Amino acid sequence: MSLETWELLSYVVTVVGLPLAIVTFVLEQRKERENEDEEVYQLLADNYTDFLKLVMAHPDLQLRSNRESLVLSAEQEERKLVLFEILISLFERAYLLAYDPDMRGKRLRRWMSWEDYMREWCQREDFRQHLPRLLVGEDADFVAHINQIAQEVASAQTR
Repeated sequence: MSLETWELLSYVVTVVGLPLAIVTFVLEQRKERENEDEEVYQLLADNYTDFLKLVMAHPDLQLRSNRESLVLSAEQEERKLVLFEILISLFERAYLLAYDPDMRGKRLRRWMSWEDYMREWCQREDFRQHLPRLLVGEDADFVAHINQIAQEVASAQTR
């Protein structure tokens, strides 16, 4: 091959190969990020499932009931508070790992499932009443977010 042929081939590599390599790298990075997001979401979802198993192990607390709670003993109130603490910890972890104000697409859909869980629990008056105590020492942005949800839910219930 002549020097001109080698020179032409180097131009082809520069013009076609380099941009192709960059595009491939960017796509692989995006795919890796998507896989990481999916893994985080799955781990959080598994943790929420474990929490629900704890709730099911304590049916006397009626945490999945829509009706008003019965009068609970001091021991039952303590167990309920501990379960609420576990739940708040899980919600905060989800907020810190999954929430981003500029989310779109799959990330937004994943986050909205957590928002739904938060709204569901904030519909419980007893949960909302415990929030000030439960949120002590938690991330300030998370505290503002869940308090906003709790206020929206409470307002909707009083209408």
